[in-house]
Amino acid sequence: MSRTKPRTQAPTMREYAQAAKMREALRLFERRTEEVTAAQRLTPRIYQLLLMIKTSRTNDERASLTELEERLQLGKSTVTELVLRAEKRGLLHRELDRERGRGISISLSATGQRRLATTLAELGDERRRLSNILGRRVT
Repeated sequence: MSRTKPRTQAPTMREYAQAAKMREALRLFERRTEEVTAAQRLTPRIYQLLLMIKTSRTNDERASLTELEERLQLGKSTVTELVLRAEKRGLLHRELDRERGRGISISLSATGQRRLATTLAELGDERRRLSNILGRRVT
């Protein structure tokens, strides 16, 4: 991440208002995500996990633990625990990745695919609303 030069002036009221509006929109999106994922018997973190596997960097709907750590911005033990919990719920499969030798490849099960698709569809309006707010120029 790049660092920005510290400001010498205090923020303006407009900047405070923009920051508040952005945070409000993010929180509304998070809250709606919590509601929708709960209805699908998922947690927001497991939903994010399934989404990252589905959209893997290799475009084959298979992700490594390292990729998931990077994309979710979580530590190795946290991602491992998340994967194990999702596997116990029947949402994904782990298997030895023959191309990488000792690596593990993670893919979605049919149940994981269904719940992810339903959740994503139900959050469509919220994603569009958040995207519109974040797409506005912030000064």
